[in-house]
Amino acid sequence: MAFNSFGNLLKLTTFGESHGIAIGGIIDGFPAGVTIDLGAVQKELDRRKPGQSKIVTQRKEPDTVEFLSGIFDGKTTGTSIGFMIKNTNQKSKDYSHNTNTYRPSHADYTYDQKYGLRDYRGGGRSSARETANWVVAGALAKQLIAHININAFTSSVEDIFMEKPYQDIDFSNTESNDVRCPDPETAERMIAKIKEIRKAGDTIGGTITCVAQNVPVGLGEPIFHKLHAELGKAMLSINAVKGFEFGSGFCGAKMKGSEHNDLFNKDGSTQTNLSGGVQGGISNGMDIYFRVAFKPVATIMQDQSTIDSDGEETTISGKGRHDPCVVPRAVPIVEALTALVLADFYLLNKTRKS
Repeated sequence: MAFNSFGNLLKLTTFGESHGIAIGGIIDGFPAGVTIDLGAVQKELDRRKPGQSKIVTQRKEPDTVEFLSGIFDGKTTGTSIGFMIKNTNQKSKDYSHNTNTYRPSHADYTYDQKYGLRDYRGGGRSSARETANWVVAGALAKQLIAHININAFTSSVEDIFMEKPYQDIDFSNTESNDVRCPDPETAERMIAKIKEIRKAGDTIGGTITCVAQNVPVGLGEPIFHKLHAELGKAMLSINAVKGFEFGSGFCGAKMKGSEHNDLFNKDGSTQTNLSGGVQGGISNGMDIYFRVAFKPVATIMQDQSTIDSDGEETTISGKGRHDPCVVPRAVPIVEALTALVLADFYLLNKTRKS
């Protein structure tokens, strides 16, 4: 399997399976001399880990990261940063019922057809457990570009939307509730909905909005390396993501040019920001904002018709520990990948100017 790496100057290569001994990665291109707060890295992992509340999977994984190289006396050395997260709570028997059966809307069928075999224990390499690696790398990237503020939050769950624009919310409220919605009233409704769906043995999806502030002008490389295109690629690499909307997004398709154009102020800022902080593929200094859509988790605790590897019709039902809604745990993943993309472009600009 190729394509296990992400990034250009700042490159993350990952390894591991959901029910293997460990997952981990190697980060190349991280500059030397950057002071690293290891506690902050672990805190980001704790935001993503399972078992943190009653509305997520109850799999108990401490997700403790061990750094193997590239950091000495609290600072990066400029060499490859190696890290590992041991899997400590595998329950492979939860998947023994589908060793030969394809789970609907999972990667079982496509992996089997492409590679001639698959890891039925939670999907192996296709499992969202892989995203823990991204959170580690993203936590380091956040410290590299500490001047940029990146905040993601749950903006909808099923048909429950947070109606306030991001400019009117306090990002510090995001971590005040289990669903990671910064509006307390909306958060309560979202949590109640997730609990209701979980009790029914079903799942739901939702959206995450991400805002990056204090982004300098000039990040992005036209023609085929535009900033918003790389952000879109990163977000669409997340398990369960089905949509990416940047700036005005699909609403912009309903507007006239006279309504949509961002008129300039004398200092180069714009009176509005329907462009989402990027013009011509290059950051313009305004807030970067986008929304990511997540489908319902594919594993449900209900009988579903499917086929096995012999093409025979059969029935399958989910077992074990699964998220009724993946959105709350995906918030730190969206932030991590945003940080990795912005840090990569930051280093590219720095290299050009040196």
